[in-house]
Amino acid sequence: MEIFIRQSLPRDFESISEVVEQAFRHVEMSDHREHILVGRLRVSDAYVPELSIVAENEAGQIVGHILLSKIRIVEGENAIDSLALAPVSVLPKFQNQGIGSRLIQAALDKAEEIGFRSVIVLGHPEYYPRFSFRKASEWGIHPPFDVPDEVFMAVELKEGTLNRVRGVVEYPEPFNETATEPM
Repeated sequence: MEIFIRQSLPRDFESISEVVEQAFRHVEMSDHREHILVGRLRVSDAYVPELSIVAENEAGQIVGHILLSKIRIVEGENAIDSLALAPVSVLPKFQNQGIGSRLIQAALDKAEEIGFRSVIVLGHPEYYPRFSFRKASEWGIHPPFDVPDEVFMAVELKEGTLNRVRGVVEYPEPFNETATEPM
């Protein structure tokens, strides 16, 4: 099966919502509202169109989606821009075929290409390190809510960019309206 990775288009939005909803339908650590989060982010200032990426099969069906959105890491008066990876979704019957990995790598590559320097994820500690994510606390970066240290991770898109960064991640309002469980 051939899979094409590309930036999402407005005509994809309904399919994306269905993919995200189906991908999280049976996930235990989910509030099953990830598709609502994607819709809210899409109409917010945190949305970066180039970082909404889909996986499409040869029949033109959207089978996966990833979204990176703008966030800030804040310490006192200082703040730096970063991105949140949330969510990454693949239709259940297409999971475990490398589509999610391809989406993540494409999103990280595009984020670096357009000038972003880091990405934060609240996710599974066995999965994300393969993309060079490490515990965010290693840089002194912390979540605004209580989660286990190992599920709150960061990656530098350019080596050393987080060396002098410390603070608490400030998520845009759409995240505050949904769950804070691992994606």
